[in-house]
Amino acid sequence: MAEASVTLTENQFSCSICLDLLKDPVAIPCGHSYCMNCIKNFWDKEDHAGVYSCPQCRQTFTPRPVLGRNTMLAEVVKKLKTGLQPTTPADHDAGPGDVECDVCTGRKQKAVKSCLGCLASYCETHLQPHYESPAFKKHKLTDATGHLQEKVCSNHDKPLEVYCRTDQQCICYLCTMDEHRGHDTVSASARVAEIQKQMVETQKGFEQKIGLRKKELEELKMAVDSIPVTIFTEMISSIERRRSEVTELIRVQEKAAVSQAQEHMERLEEEIAELKRRQLELEQLSHTVDHIHFLQRFQCLLGPSDGAFGPRISINPQCSYENVKNVVSGLKEELENVCEKKTAEIHQTVASYVVLQEIVPSTRAEFLEYSCRLTLDPNTANRNLRLSEFNRVVTWEGCMQPYADHPERFNSNGQVLCTEGLTGCCYWEVEWSGQQFGIALAYKGIGRQEGSNDSMYGQNDKSWCFKYNPGGYYSYNYSFCHNNETIQLYGCLSSKIGVYLDARAGILSFYNASDNNMTLLHRVQTTFTEPLYPGIYLYGGTAKLC
Repeated sequence: MAEASVTLTENQFSCSICLDLLKDPVAIPCGHSYCMNCIKNFWDKEDHAGVYSCPQCRQTFTPRPVLGRNTMLAEVVKKLKTGLQPTTPADHDAGPGDVECDVCTGRKQKAVKSCLGCLASYCETHLQPHYESPAFKKHKLTDATGHLQEKVCSNHDKPLEVYCRTDQQCICYLCTMDEHRGHDTVSASARVAEIQKQMVETQKGFEQKIGLRKKELEELKMAVDSIPVTIFTEMISSIERRRSEVTELIRVQEKAAVSQAQEHMERLEEEIAELKRRQLELEQLSHTVDHIHFLQRFQCLLGPSDGAFGPRISINPQCSYENVKNVVSGLKEELENVCEKKTAEIHQTVASYVVLQEIVPSTRAEFLEYSCRLTLDPNTANRNLRLSEFNRVVTWEGCMQPYADHPERFNSNGQVLCTEGLTGCCYWEVEWSGQQFGIALAYKGIGRQEGSNDSMYGQNDKSWCFKYNPGGYYSYNYSFCHNNETIQLYGCLSSKIGVYLDARAGILSFYNASDNNMTLLHRVQTTFTEPLYPGIYLYGGTAKLC
């Protein structure tokens, strides 16, 4: 009954030195058991020091303990070997994709924890000292993971436990006193908590957008179903009817032409027969000796006139059906051109009909359904700009900031790009104050070097910029720039500008944003061929991504 009620595994009776089932098991004073030969060999290496320790718990013994065979334990191991108890050693062996224990020799076991203090991974057996020995109490254990060196600072050999928001990278505590001194830093755990919070908000946003997209999909299906297909059916029927009418007209003309030609042929054959008869009669008359008969008959053979045979048929020797073929071919080309033109018009009409059925946001609440969270990229910020509040606020400082060199940094103008590239429907808002301000969208390939239009928002074909320019005729004036072409616009701007982008439809709109309504400032209809990166231009003042 005892055998039936107790479940043992080979791992419980394995030697932590050789990792096999115990052979001649012995127990040392601390209570741990080993193969007799394994512990003897282990202690033989410590003979020079005169102090002997346990390989697992590191407890020391002086003098060297006397070893005696554990008979009861040997019987249990014997039963395990003969199959009286189930064994599952393979469950602990490291397989493909598993992290191997760094201590195991020979057959590697699967690591269950990694130590950031030791920079090593341990199986269940070799992990015990970290739980039992005070020397390892301060070591930090994590889930088993490989590439532990990547979690250590390459400059100071210290664990990466701090996150630098300024440079967006993980650093150690010593880095905060060296090259990252004065940067916006936070503990790695705090940064993870922030990101997790953002992920929750993002997931909620995704759920809302999924629901919205499903709603739009249903409405689009309804719009497609409501397209008056009968019009196209009637159009096809009309074309078929016209084709039948033209075909019938051609056949009628063909019959008429053939009938007329046959009549002309019959008349010609009759005239030829009559002329042959007269020719024969003249031949006979030429041999008569009766002069009176000759004169009388000759006059009859000369008459009647040629007109008696009916209207003459004039046949053009150059006549052929080539002209007819050319006319028909020209008609065919004209018909094809007309059909192609009309088909394009129909396609455009149908496309515009479907587009008109799409839901276009009108209230701020509807725009917010497309809202996206943006962050400014410190690697692109001009050195006169300072980023803060998790890289969502930019301030004009007018003096050089301690940014590291980076190929994507704007060397001239107070410009900065966001890290996110947009491709679908998106909406965001910017609160601003100051002297000069602009909201831009740009391709990733916009220039970054000083003194070139290639790097200025709106002065090239890679960017679009909505700018506030003080000092106009009105109290406020603003403009829109693209490809070095500027459209001057006049009116009042609020301190919060909303931007709506539908990249697929090529729509870019700017609004005065308020809680109650949205006032359109300017709209662009174009074609976008790459992901668009939002950007901000600033000279004096502050701008904040809401």
